[in-house]
Amino acid sequence: DDVFSELTSMNLQPKEEVLTSSGYSLDAVVEVNGMKIGIEVDGPSHFIGKKPTGSTILKRRQIANLEEISLVSVRYWEWGRFKKDSTKKQQYLHSLMGLDENNAEAE
Repeated sequence: DDVFSELTSMNLQPKEEVLTSSGYSLDAVVEVNGMKIGIEVDGPSHFIGKKPTGSTILKRRQIANLEEISLVSVRYWEWGRFKKDSTKKQQYLHSLMGLDENNAEAE
């Protein structure tokens, strides 16, 4: 919910809990500069230590191969270090999505 709020604050108009044509659910999808970007907020159940579980790897791989959506993972331990710093959270999201903060245009 916090990630969704930050995406909204960035004027990216995220769609929440999007069901893909291959049957996977994504936490959020934004469209920027004509490109769809799926955002997965990955908590502890998606990892063994700091390595993704097999099911998480499979989901990422299948979405990358079956959908026209780039997928990024917001890892809980990375997100948590920003605490309540909205500026750092938004910088982190820009970085994850490979966006230049000055040139990102929501569609």
